[in-house]
Amino acid sequence: MIDTIEKEDTVISEEEAAQYDRQIRLWGLDAQKRLRGSRVLLVGLRGLGAEIAKNLILAGVKGLTLLDHEQVKEESRRAQFLIPVDADGQNRAEASLERAQFLNPMVEVKADTEQVESKPDDFFYQFDAICLTGCSKDLMVKVDQLCASRNIKVFCGDVYGYQGYMFSNLGQEHHYVEEKPKVVKGSDEANDGPEAKKPKVDPNETTMVKKTVSFCCLKEALEVDWTDEKAKSNLKRVPTDYFLLQVLLKFRTDKGRDPQPVSFAEDSQLLLQIRDDVLETMGVSSELLPNTFVSYCFSEMAPVCAVVGGVLGQEIVKALSQRDAPHRNFFFFDGLKGSGVVDYFGPK
Repeated sequence: MIDTIEKEDTVISEEEAAQYDRQIRLWGLDAQKRLRGSRVLLVGLRGLGAEIAKNLILAGVKGLTLLDHEQVKEESRRAQFLIPVDADGQNRAEASLERAQFLNPMVEVKADTEQVESKPDDFFYQFDAICLTGCSKDLMVKVDQLCASRNIKVFCGDVYGYQGYMFSNLGQEHHYVEEKPKVVKGSDEANDGPEAKKPKVDPNETTMVKKTVSFCCLKEALEVDWTDEKAKSNLKRVPTDYFLLQVLLKFRTDKGRDPQPVSFAEDSQLLLQIRDDVLETMGVSSELLPNTFVSYCFSEMAPVCAVVGGVLGQEIVKALSQRDAPHRNFFFFDGLKGSGVVDYFGPK
C-alpha cells in the first residue's frame, strides 16, 4: 500500500506515455507511475458507479475490480451508460465490463458477481483504494475499519435524486505534494531599498511542497456529539446535507433499499418519521431538515451522478497519485442549487 511519497518503481512504457501524455503533463510522471501501480475496488455499478469507473479507467490505474451482485433492471439503466439496452436480467458488473474495458485496454478491468457482504476480510487487503457505493452504513463502517490498519484508502458515495455525497478516509497520515509558486529572495543590496529585500513570488517558476494531512474513520464522522457546546455553536454552519445523509442511511438500513418513486407516498411518510427519530437521537431539532427534502431525494439523476462521480474519481486519483490537497472529509452536492461544499466532520 502507499504510505509515503516513495512507491516501488512502476515502469511506464512508450505506449502508455503516449496514452497518458496530457495527464503526465498535468500532474507529472511520478504521480502517473504511482497511479499506474494501484489497484482499486469499486462496489456498486449503478449510475454513480459507472461514472467513477469511467474516470478511474481513463486516468490509468493498474487494475479496477467491479463488484456488484445485483441484476440489471430498467431503473438501473437510466443513469448507467456502461450497460447495453438489451442487458436486462444480466449481472450489473458483467454487463458493464465490455464497455468499461473498451475505454482503456491498458487497465485490467474485472467483474465480480458476489455479494460484498460475503467477502472475507483479506479480500479487501489486495487493493490500494476501495470505493463503496449503494452500501449499508454498517458495511461501510466495517470496511473502513478493516482498511484503516492497512493504510488502504477508503471512499464512500451515493446519489439520492438531486443530492449526492462522498466521504474519504485516507488514514492518520496521508502524504502528498502540492505545486506552489516559487518564492524568490529579495536583493541584499543596501541601495535597493526595503521593498527590494522582501521575498517575491515568481509566477514563472514553481516548486513541489510535501504536506501531510490526517483523516478520521467513517464511524467517528457520522457520530458527532451535537450536545457538545462547541458543536452546538457550529450548527448554523453545518450543511443540511449531513443530516439528510443520516436519514437516508437509516432508511436503507431499515428497508434494505433506497426511497423509490413507485412507492413515493409511503416512502415520503417513512422518511419524515425517520427524520424526526434520527435528529432527535442526535440531539438536534428536526427543523434543521425541512419537510421539503422528501420531494428531491428519490432515484438517481444522471447529471448528479456525473458531478459526484467526477469529484469521487478525482479524489481517488489524487489520493493514489499523492498529488494535490485532498477533500477532507465530506463533499456534498446539491443539484437544485447547482453547487457543492466540502466540510469536515469528526475529531479535530
